[in-house]
Amino acid sequence: MESHHVSRHFLERAGRMTCYRRYPKWTMVAHHESYLLFGMHLRYGPCQDSPSFVPAVTQAARHLPIDRLFADGAYDVEAHHRYSREQLGIRSTIIPINPRRPHQHEPKTKYRAQLHRRFPRRLYGSRWHVEAAISQHKRKLGSALSATSEPGRESECILRHIVHNLMILLLSTRKGFYRAFTEQWHGSTRDFDRATRHIGVA
Repeated sequence: MESHHVSRHFLERAGRMTCYRRYPKWTMVAHHESYLLFGMHLRYGPCQDSPSFVPAVTQAARHLPIDRLFADGAYDVEAHHRYSREQLGIRSTIIPINPRRPHQHEPKTKYRAQLHRRFPRRLYGSRWHVEAAISQHKRKLGSALSATSEPGRESECILRHIVHNLMILLLSTRKGFYRAFTEQWHGSTRDFDRATRHIGVA
């Protein structure tokens, strides 16, 4: 997200980026089928994306039984696989291997080694849904935050998160999707269709 309404491209061309080194990094966890947001975490960059993974996915798991989790290579850490599967009960975590150094051999850890040997490329192709959810959010609500303080920006991100979901639910009620989705949601977890429990992190 942008911390102001001035284009970063414009600032780079104008040579004024030195004034805007710190910017919000908003990690989102999106449901593939509905584009609803179930988890979020706000940090300030420039920094690595990896530390936002656990709090964002944990938040999502409290609200949705997750069957399969997709994330990009920035979150390629064995601890993320282990936490998601062993602590949160997620059946499958698909994160591309991000080599630590050139010509690195097969990873030694359990889950990363499994993905190295047989990476499900066709399944991972559906991760574009989370990018589409982020694009949708920015198109409808803008890509810049209005608040100027860090607590204000965090509150604004939470509000945007809620508004994003309300907009989708309002539209979905007109299409009949929301009723079918909630009927599955309130049913038994065992009967909940696995295809509707795929989420992506970005």
